[in-house]
Amino acid sequence: MTDNTGATPGVDPASLGEDPLLHELEHLHGTRNVTFRHGSDDALAAHDRRTRELEAEYLRRHPQREVDPARTRTGARHEG
Repeated sequence: MTDNTGATPGVDPASLGEDPLLHELEHLHGTRNVTFRHGSDDALAAHDRRTRELEAEYLRRHPQREVDPARTRTGARHEG
């Protein structure tokens, strides 16, 4: 990912260890609403790019991640 200066903000997700990757994802998810509601267009675009990069790396590492049945359409219907 590059910004308008040509620099690449943030560490390459592939070079992050598991705990730092999870920490970065948690931080981005935690700041999403404020960035979406109050950030500049550039800030939102950078947030989107970084989130995609980190989430793609997580999914690459965990293609068979555990899915909570309650977080599926079928499971959610049975909770009501």
